[in-house]
Amino acid sequence: MKNREKNINIFEIEALDLLKPETDLEQSFLNCEDFRKGLDWGIPRYGHPEGKVLYHVREVLDNVDKIEGLPRACREKLRIITFTHDTFKYKEDKTSRPRNWLKHHGMLARKYLEPYFGDKAILDIIELHDEAYYCWRMLHLYDQQEAGQKRLDQLLLKMKDHLQLYYLFFKCDTQTGDKIQSPVKWFEQTIG
Repeated sequence: MKNREKNINIFEIEALDLLKPETDLEQSFLNCEDFRKGLDWGIPRYGHPEGKVLYHVREVLDNVDKIEGLPRACREKLRIITFTHDTFKYKEDKTSRPRNWLKHHGMLARKYLEPYFGDKAILDIIELHDEAYYCWRMLHLYDQQEAGQKRLDQLLLKMKDHLQLYYLFFKCDTQTGDKIQSPVKWFEQTIG
């Protein structure tokens, strides 16, 4: 048990050092055992050669910091989205067919954040943060034009009031690891 406590303390120190929480809300995430467990999850894989979610979150935060002229309120929102967007991948069930989208890590992250935060834009973006990629994949990899366009239309309708924030996060998230950049270029052209 002492080794486990020591490992948790070492991980907490690493998470604090890497993520550098700037608000009480960000700090509260790192105080939550479920959240820390999610940050500690992951092994190197396609799209995420960094492995652990913690390291991916750091990469996305670095991209947020690179956006010039970003208003403080927008930066704070992007940081909240970044902290939470992939943290519940460890709880996602990808084995059920058809896939249960209520157990997608974005939905699980939304459900986690709802008691802490009521900003609908942030909650919607967290829930649907991978949706533009799924649309691109349907349209360009699987040639499912009708279904892909319908899914894209639904995404754009849901994000209409906060499409710019969604796009900024999608770009920051996609420009990490070894992810292909075609989905971002396509989305930029789509929202023009």
